[in-house]
Amino acid sequence: MQAGTALIAGAGIGGLTAALALADRGWQVTLVERRTGFSEVGAGLQLSPNASRILVDLGLGPALRRAAAEPSRVAIRALRSGRTIGEVELGPALRGRFGAPYLVIHRADLQTILLDAVRSRQNVRLLMGRTATGVTQDSSEARVALLSASGAKEMVGADVVVAADGVWSKLRRAAGDSRLPSYKGFAAWRATLPAEAAPPGLPAQETGLWLGPQGHVVHYAIAGGRLLNIVVVEARPEPVEGWAAPGDRPALLETFADAAAPLRALLAQPSEWLLWSLFDLTAGHMAKGRLALLGDAAHPVLPFLAQGAALAIEDAAVLARTLSEAPDAAAALRAYEAQRLPRARKIQRAARQNGLAYHAPSPLAFLRDRIIGALGATGMVDRHAWIYGWRP
Repeated sequence: MQAGTALIAGAGIGGLTAALALADRGWQVTLVERRTGFSEVGAGLQLSPNASRILVDLGLGPALRRAAAEPSRVAIRALRSGRTIGEVELGPALRGRFGAPYLVIHRADLQTILLDAVRSRQNVRLLMGRTATGVTQDSSEARVALLSASGAKEMVGADVVVAADGVWSKLRRAAGDSRLPSYKGFAAWRATLPAEAAPPGLPAQETGLWLGPQGHVVHYAIAGGRLLNIVVVEARPEPVEGWAAPGDRPALLETFADAAAPLRALLAQPSEWLLWSLFDLTAGHMAKGRLALLGDAAHPVLPFLAQGAALAIEDAAVLARTLSEAPDAAAALRAYEAQRLPRARKIQRAARQNGLAYHAPSPLAFLRDRIIGALGATGMVDRHAWIYGWRP
């Protein structure tokens, strides 16, 4: 169809990527964000080749090279003993195989890169401090109800509406899905510290993954290698409130008191930790009429494959392409859903399975470790080639 007007609800990674991709195809884009300003929400993101190649194709390669790091490998260790289980090949070898790098980056840095690119497009209008609360549509347009931070209400029309408003999307119901995400019994702790403060034996140029029955730990460099991002996932019977609840550092250290000495030393370094709960919702509908769901609004995914941001970026690329190729909006969004729904569900299933493997108790952990060791660095990449090799 010819380029028209699009309203995107949510200026996170997925919404910003969609705004940029549509703007570059000539669309007039209104990007709505409920926050009144952008802050450093979240910590690190992993951008596997399936996502990084899309961002590079959008012209963001130079900015990514300045802000991101490219780990040489993932070193997999036993959480309690510190024993090396195996590794995953990254760095130049992975880039050569898939034609794009595996990057790690601070979420705020990626958001800034995308926001700068979006703001440079004259055909994008950014509305801050407005929450999209509902959608109505007919054969000619869709209309979005917006509520401002001051309580003012307004209706904005567009040819296409994109709900990129996160796990607790207010627009999901308008796509025919009234379900709520469910808590999966895990909470994630996050913190950062200067890279030079990392204990000896934990090189900043590699990603560390520690596996244990009570949880797992991931750490990698962000901010161009200046900071170390640490994420700890632990079993927790009840969810915590919000995206950034303060964490009780002594409780965390007590939970992992039997961890290997280098890991205990790493976890003891940050003085402040933030907590968020992990929610899941099997992808149902991703489009209805002139409304498309994107990212966590469509398919919250557990972080055990590091594909949450990548899936949202993939969604944005496919959405922009189908809207350009199909004869009308409804046909474009049907094609978008047909292409994205099977992949989103497959990655959600794989993430759940990875979580079971990460936290396997003995003797299943012994079998897991034997398999990881037998696969080797390239064999571990082979298992995920269907993810990393994807192209829009």
